[in-house]
Amino acid sequence: MELLPAHRVAMREFDNRVRRVEVDQLDNATPCDEWKVRDLLNHLVSEQLWVPWLLNGHTLREVGDRFDGDLVGEAPQAAWDRASSAARAAWDGASLSGRVHVTGGTIPTEDYGWQMTLDLTVHAWDLARGIGVDTGLDPELVEAVRAVFEPHVAELADSGLFAPPQPVDESAAPQTRLLAMLGRKP
Repeated sequence: MELLPAHRVAMREFDNRVRRVEVDQLDNATPCDEWKVRDLLNHLVSEQLWVPWLLNGHTLREVGDRFDGDLVGEAPQAAWDRASSAARAAWDGASLSGRVHVTGGTIPTEDYGWQMTLDLTVHAWDLARGIGVDTGLDPELVEAVRAVFEPHVAELADSGLFAPPQPVDESAAPQTRLLAMLGRKP
């Protein structure tokens, strides 16, 4: 699966979970140790709002703190709709051969796209766990994300963005292997 189709599926996976969030679930715990459902949603909403700016060549300094704070409020679906619509439109018009400014420096646009796809995928599972709905992810998406990131598992763990990989049997289902690789305990 190529980047843009994978990204669209990952967006759909996360979107499907956001649609099921109730306001009284915003304080539920998630598999992300320090994040409640609100924090997880806020992270993804903020990330999506950054996309158009970064794909248009802006630096982190230029974007500044405009997406800091609680972006979810009492309307998680509306916040997500606004942010994800802007991100989808930006990706639809993006050149994957460019470069993007991120926290770690300037990286290829395609790498940024895969990072965003990974984040949407794993956090769709996290959100599903946090609100108690189906955690099954699209199998093709799982395979694509695992294939892209498995060679970089040590870098992911060293980045501090994910917990250390969890042991898992070789015969485990692909989704279980992906989640364990990202420090989750499926």
